Amino acid sequence: MTPDEHAELMRANQANWDARTPVHVASRFYGIDQDLDPARWFAPFEWEDLGGLTGRDVLHLQCHLGTETVAFARRGARTVGLDFSPASVEAARRIAARAGVEVTYVRANVYDAVRAVGEERFDVVYTGKGALCYLPDLDAWADVVARLLRPGGALYVVEFHPLLNALGPTPGPDEGPELLLRHDYLAGAGPVHRDARRTYTDGPAVEGATDSYEWMHGIGEVVTALTGAGLNVRTLRETDELPWPRWPHMEQAPSGWWRLPEPRVPLMYALLATR
Repeated sequence: MTPDEHAELMRANQANWDARTPVHVASRFYGIDQDLDPARWFAPFEWEDLGGLTGRDVLHLQCHLGTETVAFARRGARTVGLDFSPASVEAARRIAARAGVEVTYVRANVYDAVRAVGEERFDVVYTGKGALCYLPDLDAWADVVARLLRPGGALYVVEFHPLLNALGPTPGPDEGPELLLRHDYLAGAGPVHRDARRTYTDGPAVEGATDSYEWMHGIGEVVTALTGAGLNVRTLRETDELPWPRWPHMEQAPSGWWRLPEPRVPLMYALLATR
């Protein structure tokens, strides 16, 4: 696809995330109307990998409602959140103010992030859990990340494992706990079009823009893009746990997160790379 075609699909995604935002704000999934607990979205190993954040400059790309962004600010970081959805950024500002933390939110497409933040550069760039699939060009993304980081700065990506995205329940009316490989693990011929009337949260259907486009990215593609941009991959973790139950038959682990019954398969990965 051409860059113009990619841009058109990303505009459709932006409209869909604008439409999702009020549904997500009101959902029990995010729990914004309750006591906000952004730390629940993080595994203990994430804080181990990131180290202390007090006094460091952190940029959270594709931050949506900023629930995770708030966690960085609470740990003492000077924090910036960036998202392409005006509705999400507006909601994120309200949520941060309500949480009593100082976060700067910027409305921009990831590919325009360098221009959007001006001269500011960061010690940590974070991308988390369900973000990369909305980016068509990982080489361009990696180049942006490299330009956003100070020398010695770190990118931390915590993402759903491509295997998770490839799994799905047995089709048909007798759907049971057995999962099959139903979707591509690696990138296919183009984006996957989804009807996003329902999202991953509880609540009513999305009204308005319901077209959503996703791109599959294998771990090899992510690593190759980052090394091609001059970053050094330091660690790569795989875990069989998720912060919420993707399927009904998942079991709660001692950590409080959720895993599938045996056999164990990776459901999420975490990659740390430095400039």
